[in-house]
Amino acid sequence: MTWPLLFLLFSFFAFSHAQLTLDYYAKTCPQFDSIVRDISQQKQTEFPATAAATLRVFFHDCAVDGCDASILIKPTAFNKSELDYDINHSLAGDAFDLITRIKTAVELACPGVVSCADILATATRNLIVITGGPHYKVQLGRKDSLVSNVSNVEAHLTRANATVDLMINKFQSMGFDVKDMVVLIGGGHTIGFVHCKEFAHRIFPTPDPTMNPILVERLRKMCANYTSNNDMSAFLDVISPGNFDNVLFKNLMKGIGVLGSDQLLYSDPRTKPFVELYANNAIAFANDFAQAMEKVSVYQVKIGQQGEVRKRCDSINHN
Repeated sequence: MTWPLLFLLFSFFAFSHAQLTLDYYAKTCPQFDSIVRDISQQKQTEFPATAAATLRVFFHDCAVDGCDASILIKPTAFNKSELDYDINHSLAGDAFDLITRIKTAVELACPGVVSCADILATATRNLIVITGGPHYKVQLGRKDSLVSNVSNVEAHLTRANATVDLMINKFQSMGFDVKDMVVLIGGGHTIGFVHCKEFAHRIFPTPDPTMNPILVERLRKMCANYTSNNDMSAFLDVISPGNFDNVLFKNLMKGIGVLGSDQLLYSDPRTKPFVELYANNAIAFANDFAQAMEKVSVYQVKIGQQGEVRKRCDSINHN
């Protein structure tokens, strides 16, 4: 790739981000902030797993072709969408219900103005704050993707048994360094949950020797019937699952990480220093997570004619 082409690409991304503003809806939908805030708070109160579910949907959306709400598009008889990919089968319905509630309210207040991508990005930030996490700025003005293809997912998402090398490579391909990776994984998992099938190999039949024996027994009891019940799951932070805090990193230092890929972060020399930093410094974790999320939320955003404002978040307009 030539330097002129690189310059044009970087100029394009800079231009794209410049089109996003904090007050994008100030005149066209002044109720936007209050609608998202109030419905997010209500949904989280009713269903405490909403924050974790929404944060996971947000990450899965942004990782695949950018933060464009492509993850929200339902598959049809003519198109297998990102939701058809097996990793995305476990995305929780609470998140999709939240986005639908907000979209319905926003369309009543200011029809055809607010994108689903902006709703998802803002609701995610609000839920992080509600559960105790840091506030960060969310630039607005994203357009919604015109496509959602299952074939786009494989190259971008990692599985629960991923190696550190693979995780680093995936994040670096998106422009994120090792520190970004560790803080985003920790932040995503501090209030997260995972289905038993994703870590069953660590507890059945022979437990992973790196796991705390007490944790193994707890998870074995919790997941005893996971093969007949695909919905069985466990919190990733077994100490303070409902609070957005730095306890997950403390857990990894004690060998009580549920996912093997999480626990590896404490054994690899490239990632261990950041685990130790965030375990011992909650302020550093909060600050670095906020900065990383600002960076994630503008990843490959669509603007102008690159996308649209969907009438329904689960389908593109021409359908």
